[in-house]
Amino acid sequence: MKAYEIFQELKPETAASVFQYLRDEQREVYTASLSSLAANRKLRPVFIQRKPAPAQIEWLVKNVKLCNSGEIAEHVIQLWLMKGHQEVLVGFLDGLGIEHDGEGAADDIPDEFDKKKLKSTVESLLKEHDPEIVKAYIHVFQLQRFEGWPEITELIEATPELQFGEPAPAPTLEVNEEPAATEAPAEEEEAAPAEAEAADPEPEKSGAEEE
Repeated sequence: MKAYEIFQELKPETAASVFQYLRDEQREVYTASLSSLAANRKLRPVFIQRKPAPAQIEWLVKNVKLCNSGEIAEHVIQLWLMKGHQEVLVGFLDGLGIEHDGEGAADDIPDEFDKKKLKSTVESLLKEHDPEIVKAYIHVFQLQRFEGWPEITELIEATPELQFGEPAPAPTLEVNEEPAATEAPAEEEEAAPAEAEAADPEPEKSGAEEE
């Protein structure tokens, strides 16, 4: 499962909390992520930055779910976990006896895991922390290695709390939300008024015209 697919499967409130955390605690990363996602849609960041904060976050969540946002999604969710949920990372690594920097980052990850130790560690994490966060971390951890670790794959398949459903279809962005990739960004501001005008009913014909 790719990072953008993880965002598709997270609860809406959890996905929003990722960007809310970045906005509150990692402002430079938040701004960089917004700029990168805007560039993916061929928009200038200012079009998103001038939205109210809740609308910005809603837009970011919608766009990080797109398949062309994979690298951004992976960077964002990794940083959110490492900085915002460090205790989950440390608990996982400590439980498996993996040396780390004290903040959940490890350079030497073994090629194989002890299945019993892995199972007991993850079960403890699910009891002590929000299962949604633990589930996200386990899937993100698997991204560090091509096709992940078979022991973790087996554990996910045997543990409903670690399972996401089938990746949801990427969100369909409304036509008048942003310009298409071939349109100039400036057209975005005029799209809504133009459509509103087009939606107005035709004026009623006068009596003379009807005759």
